[in-house]
Amino acid sequence: MNAPSSLSRRRALKTLFCSSAWLSLNLDSRSILEATEGEVLDLLMIGDFGTSGTDQKKVAAAMRGFCQENKITPETLLLLGDNFYSAAKDGFSIESERWQNTFEDIYPASVFPGPCPAVLGNHDYHDNPGGEKVQLAYAKKSGTRWTMPAKWYRFDLGPKESPLVTVIALDSNFPAISGGKDKKSGKPRGCLTEAEVAAQHAWFKNELITERAPFTLVMAHHPLYSNGDHGDTKPLVEQWGPLLQEHRIHAYLCGHDHDLQHLELEGLHTSFVLSGGGGARTRELESDRKMPYGDDVHGFTHLRAGRETLVFSHHDAEGKLLHRFTKRLDGSFEVARKSILKEPEHGLI
Repeated sequence: MNAPSSLSRRRALKTLFCSSAWLSLNLDSRSILEATEGEVLDLLMIGDFGTSGTDQKKVAAAMRGFCQENKITPETLLLLGDNFYSAAKDGFSIESERWQNTFEDIYPASVFPGPCPAVLGNHDYHDNPGGEKVQLAYAKKSGTRWTMPAKWYRFDLGPKESPLVTVIALDSNFPAISGGKDKKSGKPRGCLTEAEVAAQHAWFKNELITERAPFTLVMAHHPLYSNGDHGDTKPLVEQWGPLLQEHRIHAYLCGHDHDLQHLELEGLHTSFVLSGGGGARTRELESDRKMPYGDDVHGFTHLRAGRETLVFSHHDAEGKLLHRFTKRLDGSFEVARKSILKEPEHGLI
């Protein structure tokens, strides 16, 4: 996978760093994005998008505009779950029209030509019975960018011989999280089986002890920590939390709460990036826990990955930059000063 040549060999950013602390730095947006030297990859991510409605289309248009204005061809588009809301009128199958109006057409290959790795959200299990099986089956169709080889899987981004980023995609729909009975029908809700939870956990632990790229990201639908209306997800904090820290995972990417967030917890190596503003109705944040950023807005997240830095940027449904921070190999991070973020900006440099 080739990186954009125009950003090669940029000068390094020389500032102070610290672990698990929120810095308001005197950095302009140009210097932050020049923090990555050499080859870089551009990724976009969205969660909670699959409504086929006006807000999903607006966010999708903002992403297309962002890529076109900045001459970016994303290496990949990460889909963080709740990929399809509500029952498909024609029955949800690999031939359903929802694939066109919720994925293929709204995120066209002309702008997003790379693979689109997806994880399953609770609505992917609940709204269309067997919907998780349909999504797995659709990934096997010829010509689609939809990528879901299994409920949990791994992929590397960057040159095959020396990738920049390892991404571990997980299914967070534990019985204790997404199970139980439907409030209306009284029928059991779809989720992982206990056997699947155990198998995934064993697989996850094994992947963490294998060779990985300099940066490792974990993506799933439910957050470990969130200041949104769903709050923290205790089973994930208990099962995955220690693994993220033991193996120094750089960032955990998720959705579920319909907002945009960036959380840093004292003493933790991992940054928690929530991008759940892809199209479903937003909800107000409820926790007063201190965080670098959080807002109940529609939008998307851009990630620029290099050999030494990850630069995350939250953008709203107009493409406006809302929040940006840089994550380094040692786990330290730095946040762009707020005065810069208030300036109208669509360009990266």
